Amino acid sequence: MADDYLVRIGKLIRDARQHRGWTQTQLAEALGTSQSAVNRIERGNQNISLEMIARIGEALDSEIVSLGYAGPMHLRVVGGRRLSGAIDVKTSKNACVALLCASLLNKGRTVLRRVARIEEVYRLLEVLQSIGVRTRWINDGVDLELVPPAELDMGAIDAEAAVRTRSIIMFLGPLLHRMDAFKLPYAGGCDLGTRTIEPHMIALRRFGLDIAATEGLYHAQVDRSISPDHPIVLTERGDTVTENALLAAARHDGVTTIRNASSNYMVQDLCFFLEALGVKVEGVGTTTLTVHGVPTIDVDVDYSPSEDPVEAMSLLAAAVVTESELTVRRVPIEFLEIELAVLEEMGLDHDRTPEYFADNGRTRLVDLTVRPSKLEAPIDKIHPMPFPGLNIDNVPFFAAIAAVASGKTLIHDWVYDNRAIYLTDLNRLGGRLQLLDPHRVLVEGPTRWRAAEMMCPPALRPAVVVLLAMMAAEGTSVLRNVYVINRGYEDLAERLNSIGAQIEIFRDI
Repeated sequence: MADDYLVRIGKLIRDARQHRGWTQTQLAEALGTSQSAVNRIERGNQNISLEMIARIGEALDSEIVSLGYAGPMHLRVVGGRRLSGAIDVKTSKNACVALLCASLLNKGRTVLRRVARIEEVYRLLEVLQSIGVRTRWINDGVDLELVPPAELDMGAIDAEAAVRTRSIIMFLGPLLHRMDAFKLPYAGGCDLGTRTIEPHMIALRRFGLDIAATEGLYHAQVDRSISPDHPIVLTERGDTVTENALLAAARHDGVTTIRNASSNYMVQDLCFFLEALGVKVEGVGTTTLTVHGVPTIDVDVDYSPSEDPVEAMSLLAAAVVTESELTVRRVPIEFLEIELAVLEEMGLDHDRTPEYFADNGRTRLVDLTVRPSKLEAPIDKIHPMPFPGLNIDNVPFFAAIAAVASGKTLIHDWVYDNRAIYLTDLNRLGGRLQLLDPHRVLVEGPTRWRAAEMMCPPALRPAVVVLLAMMAAEGTSVLRNVYVINRGYEDLAERLNSIGAQIEIFRDI
């Protein structure tokens, strides 16, 4: 029991240190001890006093609960405040997690620039570390370095971290080139209804991967005699399905054609990264990708993922809902053009700068300034489509935007089984949303928002939508257990505070 207590304490300290962007050596220096002592503490191999726990918490500016349980994080929001100034969009969460998985293709050193410091990334890093990949934050915790071992230790995989992220499914593509048999925990992530992995299997079977799912594990076997002999046609134009097929094709010794591929932002970033690894990819940005695989990849690579269009949409929605004038910088405009066209139809007053390139040299960015506008409900329904259509992850933000527009807006989230249901949480804050079925919501505006205390929805984008409505509501609201927001956004509360919001982070005592 005591050993279990020490292990839990050690994991809390490790997570807090990584969130701060410190190495073990930096924490040791702050505590006046040795790096080896910090290493023992984080592994649960050293007794630790309450006084030391308090000192570590103070050094890391993080609450370390003395009984070893990290209490859930909550947000206290004082609403009715106008936002102002400018804010930069962070790098793409979905691109970063794909690139972390893709680093398993490479025997050399991978450096990823300005990686999103979010819970989803931390969980993947925990999994990578557990199987032997050396990871460390460099350049004051801004960039991430990954160095793989000669052999991965899949038997030591951190199953607890793996089941908290759906991104683990993208280990399948790289791993099938590294071993003939392996086990992988079931993919987790947001609660968005039943999400089958069969489209992944249809694509990966063409590379000899066979999977049996039992007792919470995927049992994978690879038949090296099987390889694609004609184009792979994806049964759904999904982002992670396309990425898995790309990852499998990257080290296939031959040319693989992938049809009905997603051309979304994270897929494009993965293609650019594969090109940096020496893999030729034709058709980037289209639905047909031709991959010239390289059987062995052993290079030192340095890559900068591009900015996140969904975070950019979040910040634009924050300005609209709070009736603020705000400049959102480094917006990947190619992936928001449909959303902006809809907002223009609704009456949004905004302008943009000339385009410039992201650090990857490929993605087009602009700075957008949004001003308070009198919005009208759109004539047509809001519904997602594969890129270049309206992004599926941006649909929830239109629920909050439609709530401040005059008239009725139909939102049809046809992809996910139950995400539309979570949007009705806005009714607790004064919204008038009618759930027509598990996929369709009718939103009536304008809305007089009111403060409330409520639990965070278990899905990332609806959770942020609720937070934005709280920012618009006069009075003090409380949003409890916001882990799901931290999965996809880096320091969101602090960054919103920097442009005029008043959000306090707290935990239960």
